[in-house]
Amino acid sequence: MFHCLNRRKKPKILLFVIMAGFILMFGCEKNKTEESPMPPKAEKIPKELTLHGDTRIDPYYWMNQREDPKVIEHLKAENAYTEAVMEHTKELQDKLYNEIIGRIKKTDMSVPYFENGYYYYSRYEEGDDYPVYARKKESLDAEEEIMLDVQDMAEGHSFYSVTGLSVSPNNQYLSYGVDTVSRRKYTIHIKDLTTGDILQDEIPTTTGRAVWANDNKTLFYTTKDDTLRAFKIFRHILGTDLSQDVEIYHEKDNTFSTTIYKTKSDRFLIIASYQTLSTEMRYLDADDPLGEFQVFQEREKDHEYSISHYKDKFYIVTNWQAKNFRLMETEVNQTEKSNWKEVLPHRKKVLLNGIDVFEDYLVLNERKDGLRQIRIMDQSLDTDQYIPFEEEAYVAYPTSNPEFDTQTLRYSYSSLTTPRSVYDYNMKTGEKILLKQQEVLGDFDPHHYQSKRLTATARDGAQIPISMVYRKGLTRDSNNPLLLYGYGSYGASMDPSFRSDRLSLLDRGFIYAMAHIRGGSEMGRDWYEQGKLLNKKNTFTDFIDCGEFLIEEEYTNPDMLFAMGGSAGGLLMGAVLNMRPGLWKGVIAAVPWVDVVTTMLDESIPLTTGEFDEWGNPKDKQYYDYMLSYSPYDNVKAQDYPAILVTTGLHDSQVQYFEPTKWVAKLRDLKTDDNRIILDVDMESGHGGASGRFKRYKRTALEYAFMLDLIGISE
Repeated sequence: MFHCLNRRKKPKILLFVIMAGFILMFGCEKNKTEESPMPPKAEKIPKELTLHGDTRIDPYYWMNQREDPKVIEHLKAENAYTEAVMEHTKELQDKLYNEIIGRIKKTDMSVPYFENGYYYYSRYEEGDDYPVYARKKESLDAEEEIMLDVQDMAEGHSFYSVTGLSVSPNNQYLSYGVDTVSRRKYTIHIKDLTTGDILQDEIPTTTGRAVWANDNKTLFYTTKDDTLRAFKIFRHILGTDLSQDVEIYHEKDNTFSTTIYKTKSDRFLIIASYQTLSTEMRYLDADDPLGEFQVFQEREKDHEYSISHYKDKFYIVTNWQAKNFRLMETEVNQTEKSNWKEVLPHRKKVLLNGIDVFEDYLVLNERKDGLRQIRIMDQSLDTDQYIPFEEEAYVAYPTSNPEFDTQTLRYSYSSLTTPRSVYDYNMKTGEKILLKQQEVLGDFDPHHYQSKRLTATARDGAQIPISMVYRKGLTRDSNNPLLLYGYGSYGASMDPSFRSDRLSLLDRGFIYAMAHIRGGSEMGRDWYEQGKLLNKKNTFTDFIDCGEFLIEEEYTNPDMLFAMGGSAGGLLMGAVLNMRPGLWKGVIAAVPWVDVVTTMLDESIPLTTGEFDEWGNPKDKQYYDYMLSYSPYDNVKAQDYPAILVTTGLHDSQVQYFEPTKWVAKLRDLKTDDNRIILDVDMESGHGGASGRFKRYKRTALEYAFMLDLIGISE
């Protein structure tokens, strides 16, 4: 349908100025067409990387130096090039951005939840990027108490993130974490909610969340090391100097991280140590903050468990002899595995994700046939019920349920056509009440859109679910633009939820599809294990097979098919680009992890040591060879590639900026086509992009304009 670019011509005088600027900036020759600026030419400084008798040459290793002025100038040059290449879409980007934020209700409030005598909620004022966190005592008609006005706090900062709000048991103090750099190193602050004063207690380099003991003066927090691993837990007493804080736990195994939380019953403090395939819990009576934590069950390889307190026992969700997890229980103070008793057995086709405990009910979060289910059992375990959901593809899960003695379960529901909806469900009567549905401004009508669930057959016979949405009236004639999204790592399941920004694609004729590929847990734990370690390539071939299936079923064609993934999903994009470049019209790789082997050999980089059980440790030759066979950066070669948009953030703590930057340079150097490759670097943010609720959509508008421009849609 659309095969040519719809570029706007530039006046020749303006074109000369632009081209001259790029020649001076990048030292490049003028493009033969005299219409497109030349990309920045990255210097090559060969770096030999040798292991297992194998030597790799990395010509762009020098980009790893974040503080090097040459690196910063190169990133700025990439941004200038991207802006110049996409300049002709500026009006379209502005239109898309205004469309997207125009659907967002500017003055809005979350559904209040009740906890310990107060109703808590957040709200946005007209046009504000950041929320107000507030509460009301005992009644929603009571006077509002503003806890934090983040819009005011963020003034003067290009990035501002608040996390981990935690109120002391007597409702007097609020602890919270602040990050102004986007490296996910938070400073904890304490506010006296009765006076409004910020206390002198200021704790840097933490995860951002503190946990209160029941004495209202002792709190526990987790600090991060130089690799940003959460590794130590300290005890702090209000009003004392930080030098007096006591280290109560040090996770010395660098493949583990640690955290601390409080049980819903408020009786126990729990320290959790965790890695990809193993966990270990410690517990302490919250009335005895100076006491010593006791090990619940010692860590074991391939044993994951979580615990919830209920009266005189603990519930345990465990994968001990149960790949999809089962539910067990044990008496308090008899926590070793030998004392555990089975409550619900393992089920081959149902994954138990977790539980929520109430006085009279037990709520199970399950997954079956790729879809989430909410199962409610009474504490006698005599009766149970499932909350019914009618749509073909949806996501539903319990949300804010801090109250223990209640018959009401609050849950969230969404689908590809249904905006996020918050319900209260009476677990005794089965009555449900819709409290709020995300309001989409403008002419949105869910009945104008169609959601479907398809199944693609992978090359080894595996059945891959695909969730799809499009505007009704679409003709299935192979000529529809289609965006296929994928992730497929860490056992994370991609649920078919609603996003209002997606409407800007659907209303322009796009189909949006999610490939539930192996490496996630959509179809159970085995689905995850089939897409990790030495099975990782299943993730990539599944995605390719889904793309080919959608073409065979005449939903689209290779000149209209786009792919998108971020972070580990960016690894997916890099792999499928090398393996099957001709399948895609364009690819968007957001904060992509692409230099797999080099990163997993560098234990100073955040996340490396904790992920050996996900990817393998390349110090072992078996894993080195396998990872090297798919690593996107190492497998770039002289071949045609489609158009590619790559995004990153200078302060990204999860995928360092230099990985996508090096990848782009290598792709440009080796590719044999004239398709554009552009890199958008956010110089002020990290992995999650810009802070605030509006600014982030500037990048979304760029991504959409990139795709629309490639198929000739200019409005």
